[in-house]
Amino acid sequence: MMEEQKESERNFLDVDSVFRKKGKKIYPYIPKFIIHYLERVVHQDEMNEALNRLHNLDVHDFLKEILLNEFKVNIHTQNFDYLPAEGSYIVASNHPLGGLDGIALMHVVGKKRKDFKFLANDILMELPNVKELFVPINKHGRNTYEAVRMLDKLFSSGEAVLIFPAGLVSRKQKHGIYDLQWKKTFISKAIKYRRDIIPVHIDGQNSRFFYNLANWRKRLKIKANIEMLYLPDEMFKQKNKNITITFGEPVSYTTFTNALTHQQWADQMKEHVYGLPKGQLKFQV
Repeated sequence: MMEEQKESERNFLDVDSVFRKKGKKIYPYIPKFIIHYLERVVHQDEMNEALNRLHNLDVHDFLKEILLNEFKVNIHTQNFDYLPAEGSYIVASNHPLGGLDGIALMHVVGKKRKDFKFLANDILMELPNVKELFVPINKHGRNTYEAVRMLDKLFSSGEAVLIFPAGLVSRKQKHGIYDLQWKKTFISKAIKYRRDIIPVHIDGQNSRFFYNLANWRKRLKIKANIEMLYLPDEMFKQKNKNITITFGEPVSYTTFTNALTHQQWADQMKEHVYGLPKGQLKFQV
């Protein structure tokens, strides 16, 4: 009986398999203790146990179960009325956590409308249940012609689009925890496809260890974002915490005139998002 149960279980997350497939040349030289260490860092056993238990749930029940029961996160929303129940708009948010922030945003948006897609790292496409909500953006390499075509198809549709314009998780900077530069793509797409932008701020931060590792990695001029390996561990550190999601007033795509470049508009939108928790809800041109 136990053997049948084990055979029915699937390893949704398998560090050893990833190294075998992605690093065939170096895999034979990687000590096993390194593999086992990484398995602990990403909480492989806990993740697989939860995913096997929940993989039959529909997408929105899955999001709710992960947030409220697995991680026991308390979600609070501010100015939720600013999120329209219909229309083809873009939800642009800061990216403080690298895991639960995206899940929380999808959960909250899903309360008002089900027809949305999230532009996400293509690694996330491997997650069961929610992969139907993702359109892959390969942050580790060039997007193919097919990926570009998929993006154009999405933005020309009537679905809402959720995006973290920074592309990477927030880092510790001189004045606190902030996103890196926001990429201009969401502004360009808003103009081209006549989509208004709903600015969103998500509060929260990762551990001091995560930010210190990122800063030391930069000082040592190591290009690989090795701190990203610890994001699953950071997600588990968010258990029993509060996440507040603040919505700002919708910003019309007609706002983004030729007075500024697309990058400058993106920079202004980023600053606006960080003003939302302070009550600065209207985008100032």
